[in-house]
Amino acid sequence: MPIGTPFHQRTFPLCESLNYREWSGYYTVSAYETHHEHEYNAIRNAAALIDISPLFKYRVTGRDATRLIDRIITRDMRKVSVGQVVYTPWCDEQGKVIDDGTVSRLEENVYRWTAADPSLRWFTQNAAGLDVQIEDISESVAALALQGPTSGRLLKTVVEDADIANLKYFRVTKGAIAGVPVEISRTGYTGDLGYEVWVDTDQALKVWDVLIDRGRPFEIKPAGMLALDVARIEAGLLLIEVDFNSSKKALVDEQKYSPFEMGLDRLVNLDKGRFIGRQALIKEAKHGPAKQIVGLEIDWTEVERRYEAVGLPPSVSPIASRVSVPVYANGSQIGKATSTTWSPLLKKMIALATVKRDYAKPGTQIEIEITVEAVRHLVGAKVAKTPFYNPKHKTATPV
Repeated sequence: MPIGTPFHQRTFPLCESLNYREWSGYYTVSAYETHHEHEYNAIRNAAALIDISPLFKYRVTGRDATRLIDRIITRDMRKVSVGQVVYTPWCDEQGKVIDDGTVSRLEENVYRWTAADPSLRWFTQNAAGLDVQIEDISESVAALALQGPTSGRLLKTVVEDADIANLKYFRVTKGAIAGVPVEISRTGYTGDLGYEVWVDTDQALKVWDVLIDRGRPFEIKPAGMLALDVARIEAGLLLIEVDFNSSKKALVDEQKYSPFEMGLDRLVNLDKGRFIGRQALIKEAKHGPAKQIVGLEIDWTEVERRYEAVGLPPSVSPIASRVSVPVYANGSQIGKATSTTWSPLLKKMIALATVKRDYAKPGTQIEIEITVEAVRHLVGAKVAKTPFYNPKHKTATPV
């Protein structure tokens, strides 16, 4: 049975909709209000506070900490300096992705590693013979994502002993909020300017209270998973068990993905030396991936036409769809759309999809299946580069 996160005492009274979901054994707010529109607008226009405590978190320390992480992930950890954060996948021996997450180098041999799935067993298995300690801190460390254009200005007013104004993209620093020690990383899952605040569970509520209270002039609003889902699709960010599957959970090979198939080529450092899956990835790099995750822009005029044909106005759910639907080219199925949403900001219907590599080039015209009044139709779609939305202020110095 799910339990409340460390912030549940605050989020529960605010959740007017009582719309919850389960995330890694925790109750997580889907939407605080009956509609997630205001929460989405906070992400894109102001500041949104999102409880991300259910993430799995690990602290890796010891003389061989860097060596262990470098052995597992596809990035070159030796090039990561203290205070830097990297997003990375990690693979099995066949070069298929087990999971993805962030690794923060807090000190020379101290790291915080986040994951979507439980990963302690895999990390421990690969630590054999190394001088390293791996601690599961998932329950002892709470986390908040503060996302949106005003998030940086808000943090500058509440954080002590940290230079938030000059904290660069994908960097982490230490400081305090209301005297509570915190770590703050300039990271997030929205594709906007944003930060993630890491705090000991027993002092988590103090941090929440200060951010909400001092955040009022910055139009802060707690936001749930429905708003986050729309934002992360606009940002072209992938979700495990929706857009790709962990190779450990896949039932057939078709459900497994390599980093190249996920469009993460830039995160694979084949020249760094040995790491798990390297040989398989070297072979794949030579002939290219068989499939690839791409963005799609769906022809809204065609969608409207399908609804008009049955005498209805176009109707698209404001909730992002995680139901896979087929995509076609020349009368044959060439893949599937896995995450689909109407983008309020872009005024477009967009999707993340897996297609055969011959159809992965941006600008390629394909078709996607939609259902109108229980009848299936095909409408046009164009392969597009992701992210769909990539504002300059995401990486710029906050004003």
